[in-house]
Amino acid sequence: MKKLLKLLGKMLLYILAFLVLYVIAALLIPHIPVNKNKDYKSPNDVTIFIKTNGVHADIVVPVRNEWMDWTKYVKYEDTDLKDSTYSYVGMGWGDKGFYLQTPTWADLKFSVAFKAMTGLSSSAIHATFYKMVTPDASTVALHISQEDYTELVKYIINSFDINKEGNPIQIPSVDDGYGNMDAFYEAKGSYNLFRTCNSWANRALKAGHQKAAFWALRDKDIFRHYEK
Repeated sequence: MKKLLKLLGKMLLYILAFLVLYVIAALLIPHIPVNKNKDYKSPNDVTIFIKTNGVHADIVVPVRNEWMDWTKYVKYEDTDLKDSTYSYVGMGWGDKGFYLQTPTWADLKFSVAFKAMTGLSSSAIHATFYKMVTPDASTVALHISQEDYTELVKYIINSFDINKEGNPIQIPSVDDGYGNMDAFYEAKGSYNLFRTCNSWANRALKAGHQKAAFWALRDKDIFRHYEK
């Protein structure tokens, strides 16, 4: 019995030590910049945005331009995106359970949170369509080159899970907490303590050679690198 209690004590100590180190890392590492001296003056072929809802960041890109036509890739309301008044689509990656079963924090279940934090759940891409996007306190505009945009597109596309025909797998519509301009897709990878919705957005920026944090868990970890 004493040996068992001693073992449990060591396990609790290890868990506590891990949590302390995790919190320290989460607070300090995001301050390390990547692409700090990125030149945004030239070229600036494409305008994209980083947009946050106060919890997680999305990457917002043009619905279509000469280098990528997202209407051939994403949909809303089970209909092809034909309406030319929708100029941008924002995309974020996250835990599927959170997206589909937790429209508000009040709906959060222990089972959903446990699966998300331990990597036992699957993931999803959340796409949101906009007629207009304007820089403000929650939105940063980036003017990037064709080459950087192409790399960013590759990163986003590679995050989608695809079917045998090579097409994204759309998840049935979700009613609670979402509007008509939201769509969900099966995604690759699993959410966990080290790979969050914001770390996905941060890696997207790094893939497109934009300013980012070395590692980011929160939206503010990304946005601090764009403060003037």
